[in-house]
Amino acid sequence: MSIKKLALGAIAAISLIGAPAMSFAQDTVKVGVVIPLTGGFQSNGRQISAAIKTYVATKGDTAGGKKVELIVKDDGSAADNALRLSQELVTNDKVSILTGFGNTPAALSVAQLSKRAKIPQVIMVAATSSIVDASPYILRTSWTVPQMASVIGKWAPENGAKKFVSIVSDYGPGADAEKWFQKTIEANGGTVVSKLKVPLANPDFAPFLQRAADEKPEALFVFVPTGAGAAFMKQFVERGLDKSGIKVIAMADVTDDDLLNNMGDPTIGVITGGPYSASHDSPENKAFVEAFKKANDGMRPNMVAVAAWDALDLIYKTLDKTKGDATGDTFVNAAKGMQLQSPRGPISIDPATRDIVQDIYMRKVEKVGGELYNVEFQTYDNVKDPAH
Repeated sequence: MSIKKLALGAIAAISLIGAPAMSFAQDTVKVGVVIPLTGGFQSNGRQISAAIKTYVATKGDTAGGKKVELIVKDDGSAADNALRLSQELVTNDKVSILTGFGNTPAALSVAQLSKRAKIPQVIMVAATSSIVDASPYILRTSWTVPQMASVIGKWAPENGAKKFVSIVSDYGPGADAEKWFQKTIEANGGTVVSKLKVPLANPDFAPFLQRAADEKPEALFVFVPTGAGAAFMKQFVERGLDKSGIKVIAMADVTDDDLLNNMGDPTIGVITGGPYSASHDSPENKAFVEAFKKANDGMRPNMVAVAAWDALDLIYKTLDKTKGDATGDTFVNAAKGMQLQSPRGPISIDPATRDIVQDIYMRKVEKVGGELYNVEFQTYDNVKDPAH
């Protein structure tokens, strides 16, 4: 009898301990953030982490009447780690939402978990078009590669550059960039005379630049991941191509805002297409850049940072709409069609695809107040992903 009483007492004690914990859990929405803080994509993780810090400092930690608890995990830029950590976050930490995903393999590795467990998966960076097709619970606030590449392919032949060599990193987004640039430029009277693929790991651009120069194009179309642009531009100058008359017309990743000042004057005049520049002229962006620098020791935000900011804004505003309900179907249905005034300009979530609709800007690297910026000079409004 005494053992039975002890057991009953223990159960009662556990129940009492569990009651406030359960109440707290119901008043909290846990969000798992899986990002590459180390490894090859760590510059993305650094910007995401800084954006999260800025967002919470600016907007607080409640949405839909509940506390939002962000649990950040480093996937080391490896897809298998992203899946393992996401499984742990769902199973052990009981997160209701997953976000982050600094590259395509990481996002795709978690898609089946998202689909099976009906967990909203909000993509902050990964840009391969097909990602949103992998789970009905995926939403994206970054961009797609075809969104950018198709705009560049339209702009270039209208502005005197028709003969191109394309140089892209050899992985999913690179294939997307090459395909959609070629498709669009050919539809607008241009041509791609050679298509070169550079290894993603430890790329040496020199031999590819030599092959490109031999083709004597008017311009190079370039896509490399954020962080690799500095190496590309350095080797472009070392081979004397900056004096060859061959222009660089690239995806925005090449002249990353975070790294641009360190890349130096060789980048001046480089034209890129992309969804955001730190010099974007709007009250929302001025406030964002100021808050970001204040929270992160003067660091400049790039398009990864603004996409992370917008992911949290989408999560908060959707929770406001659902009154804190983060259940998969409820949350995703509420997020569809959501319109946000981002630091980059107006954005929305396409209700048909769950992908982002946004303005894409053509920009030129210029020196402004002694610093290098991607200065926007033409806007393409409300661009959807052309691959859907």
